[in-house]
Amino acid sequence: MIRIFIDADACPVKDEVYVVATRYGVPVDLVANSRMSVPHGLGVEMVVVDSGPDAADDWIAEHTEPHDVVVTADIPLAARCLERGALVLSGDGRPFTEDSIGGALATREIKAHLRESGVSTGGPRPISGADRSRFLSKLDEMVQRALRNYRA
Repeated sequence: MIRIFIDADACPVKDEVYVVATRYGVPVDLVANSRMSVPHGLGVEMVVVDSGPDAADDWIAEHTEPHDVVVTADIPLAARCLERGALVLSGDGRPFTEDSIGGALATREIKAHLRESGVSTGGPRPISGADRSRFLSKLDEMVQRALRNYRA
């Protein structure tokens, strides 16, 4: 069976994931460095990992299988999960793909270099209603695709 993994520490769309996962009966692993509230009876499992900087990312990358769906804003984690055959979606509804991940990694490196040089690059923009709507639509689409591919 496929699973949905959420990189949960800063994920703004957990409730939306629960809606889609419940619709399709797909279990969810909510992975974070500290305990969070988890809805009961919806197939959501809370996974608390060590407090290291990449502990949640490492756990997700190690447990992801082909056809799983991963929700994360972390570009290096997205790349690792794509390598394992997972489908990956950012919290604003942008899918990470084999075609887009290289550019995303390069942009991340450029922004990191600018920050190290003292240039303010700003943080991520707040998630909008349109982002939430796009996320729900793309997640639904990804879960359907993952289920079809898993059963094939």
